[in-house]
Amino acid sequence: MLRGFLVVVLFVWGLAPWPASARAAPGPVLVLGDSLSAAYGIPAASGWVSLLTERLRTAPESREVVNASISGETTAGGLARLPKLLADHRPALVVVELGANDALRGLPIAAPRENLSRIIEQSREAGARVLLLGIEIPVNYGPQYRDSLRAMYRDLAADFNLPLVPFLLDGVALDPDLMQADGLHPTAAAQPTLLENVWPALEKALAR
Repeated sequence: MLRGFLVVVLFVWGLAPWPASARAAPGPVLVLGDSLSAAYGIPAASGWVSLLTERLRTAPESREVVNASISGETTAGGLARLPKLLADHRPALVVVELGANDALRGLPIAAPRENLSRIIEQSREAGARVLLLGIEIPVNYGPQYRDSLRAMYRDLAADFNLPLVPFLLDGVALDPDLMQADGLHPTAAAQPTLLENVWPALEKALAR
């Protein structure tokens, strides 16, 4: 009798839903970027990715952020590192912030475009969504090259149906008080603005 009762109790308990704490945690956000996301020249805790980490940590559904950004990184370097990052972290969302260093080196736009296409494809094949962050370069590179760079991000977003932040440094790049002395990297004071530039698209990408 007692044995039969225990079997029934265990069976019913097995049918009960798992508590929220026992469910698998949502996949992390992986940021694959360059110095703009690696907090170049400022304390790491001040960078926009660190600010994002704090915001997601207190969100209703807490989520980890993995910052895989490296100063000086190119699209080719990001592509080479991506398979291991996907295997190690299994992200739900990959935020791609690359292309600035390719452009600053004057590389033909076809090269970073191909690399970014492969980054997007590999991320999706691994089950991750992708958010693309665009960047612009100084005016001395000429209007034709700058327009081609803008079009690269816009076309990739359209071709792959991706959310796009057209310019990560919008509202920052032309304000000397928010840029470091090199004119390329934002100060610590600018980082909350960068996060706000990214946040609406990132929030929607996570909610999809």
